[in-house]
Amino acid sequence: MKRKLAIFICMIIVITSFTACGNSNEAKNDSNNSSTTSSKAISVNTDKNVLIAYFAVAENSDVDAISSASVSNVNGETKGRMTALAEMIQEKTGGDLFSIKTSVKYPGDGAKLIEYAQTEQDDDIRPELTSHIDNFDDYNVVFVGYPTWWYDLPQIMYSFFDEYNFSGKTIIPFNSHNGSRFSGTIETIQELEPDATVVTDGFTVNEKDVPDAKSDIDAWLSGMGY
Repeated sequence: MKRKLAIFICMIIVITSFTACGNSNEAKNDSNNSSTTSSKAISVNTDKNVLIAYFAVAENSDVDAISSASVSNVNGETKGRMTALAEMIQEKTGGDLFSIKTSVKYPGDGAKLIEYAQTEQDDDIRPELTSHIDNFDDYNVVFVGYPTWWYDLPQIMYSFFDEYNFSGKTIIPFNSHNGSRFSGTIETIQELEPDATVVTDGFTVNEKDVPDAKSDIDAWLSGMGY
């Protein structure tokens, strides 16, 4: 009798352990689906001049912005995902918007865009910039927005960081993705701009959730003092 009781107790312990592991994995998955990477309050000098620079594929496409695969419907208006996020940040910070544009016309078709992006990375192409910031020295805080492509920055962002001297400035990344979040792009920015302060608690959101990102962006910016 005692032996049967001991076996029964052991079975209960094993079942309980598996249940706990399952709940732990669900919690991890929920955490991974979070819209922001912020895990602590961060502080930025909000009295500084703010620039919000972003790369939106829809504004650099071989089709019109409405037809591009890289758009979202935000409050009834169709616009590039990064454009939408940049405008949400502007509403809270009052910063100046700057669209990073290139001579390249990216495919409006999603599948073709993925293939093109991989070719650009494989060949380490630096696309030509066709928009430029004449008064870049006037800005102390620069929000930098981009989609994640193949776990990396789009190649146009390398051209952007090549063109400007970020020494002494604060860089705040924001990003849209299709499951890969920031990947290693924040670390890449730190390597490209070693004399800048790069905020590691950037804002990242799945591309399908961009239309509803405003409240999360406001909370993220409030954590920095905006």
